[in-house]
Order: sequence, then C-alpha cells, then structure tokens
Amino acid sequence: MKPGFWTQGPVMIQALNLLEGYDLKAMGHNSPEYLHTLIEAVKLAFADRDRYYGDPKFSKIPEETLLSKDYAMERRKLIDPAQASMESRPGAFGGALPMPSNAATAIVNDTTCVNVIDRWGNAFNATPSGAWLPSVIAGDTGIPLSTRLQTFLTLEGHPNVLEPKKRPRVTLSPTMVLKDGKPFLVMSTPGGDNQDQAMLQVLLNIIEFGMSPQEAVEAPRFQTEHFYASFASHEFTPGRVSLEGRIKKETTDALETKGHRVARGRDWSNSSAPTVILSQDGVLHGGADPRRARFIFGR
Repeated sequence: MKPGFWTQGPVMIQALNLLEGYDLKAMGHNSPEYLHTLIEAVKLAFADRDRYYGDPKFSKIPEETLLSKDYAMERRKLIDPAQASMESRPGAFGGALPMPSNAATAIVNDTTCVNVIDRWGNAFNATPSGAWLPSVIAGDTGIPLSTRLQTFLTLEGHPNVLEPKKRPRVTLSPTMVLKDGKPFLVMSTPGGDNQDQAMLQVLLNIIEFGMSPQEAVEAPRFQTEHFYASFASHEFTPGRVSLEGRIKKETTDALETKGHRVARGRDWSNSSAPTVILSQDGVLHGGADPRRARFIFGR
C-alpha cells in the first residue's frame, strides 16, 4: 500500500511492475546486471512521476494505466540491457509538460519516519516533514510555512502546477505490504526523491534475497538522480547514479561500460535511512538503518 498520486508513492509500484518481467534473484544481489535493471526501471517510473503526478482533485491523472501490468509490459521494452538511458521518457499520453530547470538543489535535512505494528497486528506508518531550514516564517507568528510548497511547478497545464487550495506533489512515501490481507511489513524513510528507490532496494533484499530487516537496510545501495528534482531547482541530471563505496569496483566499471555516469560515494553515503518492521510467524522483526539516527524498540 502506498499513498496516492499527490505523492511520489506510486513510483515504487510502477518500478515493481516493471521488474516483474525479470528473474532478479538469478542475476545476483548488486551484480552489474541487477543494478542496471533496477536503475533503468526506476528511471522510467520517475519519468512518469515527473510528467503525470499531481493532486487528483485538480488534474485528471491516468492512474489505472500507470499502474497496469499491460502498461508496464510495454514500458519494459524500453530497458536496454546493454545501455543506460540518458533521457526522461514518460509514457505518451500527451497534455502535460516536462520540467526543465538550471537552478541549484535545495538542502533537505529534517524528514523523519515512524513505523508501528502492535501485538494485535494493527499497523501504522508515516513520514513527517515540512518545516526545516528553508522555511518562510509567516510574519511575526513564528509559524514556518511548509517547505513542501517549493515542490510546486509554475508550468501552465502541468498536473503539479501551483494553484490555490491545492496539495503540492510531495516525496513523502511510507510503505505498507499486506500478506493475505494482513500487515506483513511497514517501512518508511527520509531522503526526499531517494525515498522510494531506497525502499525498493530494501524490499527486494527481503523478498528476493531472504535478508532479515537489519541486513536489508544495511546492504549497500545505489541512488539514481535521473529525474527532475522535486525541490526548488527541479533540475534534471541525466544518467547520474551514486553507488556506495561497499559496492565492488568491478561492478562500478561494468555500469560505466553500459554508459551510466557513476559517482562513487563513501561506504554509507546513501541519503535515505529506512526503518522496517516485519511480521512473520507471530514474531516482529525490526531493522534500523545506521546511515542516520534510526531506532527500533519492542516490548
């Protein structure tokens, strides 16, 4: 379960639909083939986010098409196993506009997350944010206006264009996975645009590779910046992907051969830090990402 199209939440569902056509486990965890496939799927999902997501109360969003298996099957054909894409390639529905920009990226540093499963199986999660350093104070009230207002666009006709009484498209994207109709996993993270691609990798670590929640959040990750940034700048960085230093150099070299513009970061440099609670066989298992101040408590 994900929040709706006024958030970037459906990006993760679209990416999972695209990845259904691959045997990810056979590729091997964080192999060049595996990372390339995930990166390219995430790029396609973000391209649709950038063009079509916005407040459904103000714009007609092609929700059913974007989330359909048939649409994913057609989009999957765009993934070249040998070459990284360098363009933003949203689906061709027409009507909306892309978001070109040259400005610098805003600082994001005050989102947090909460995940809960109780003894009765009730589940809750949220990603609170919106009042950090760039906030404008309303007169002399001391009340900060939500910095999420900067995620609006000023491009006429776009689903996320600035309008009165409208919700800006936000990056906040808590995740809940159901199994047999009951909560199986809750997960959320700070990290702006990186939230869903980080949680996608953590979820696949658990589902495809059998990792525990703690192993899943600690495993090295990638972070593509091949999208129009949500904050202030809305700049597009084609082909760029950051890899944590724990990913093998030969993997980095193989991705560069495919055309990815790779930046190697520190061992724990990924900007997101998910917490995960997994309910399995009557036992709750937790994972807290050490990349930030994250904690799991149980009693």
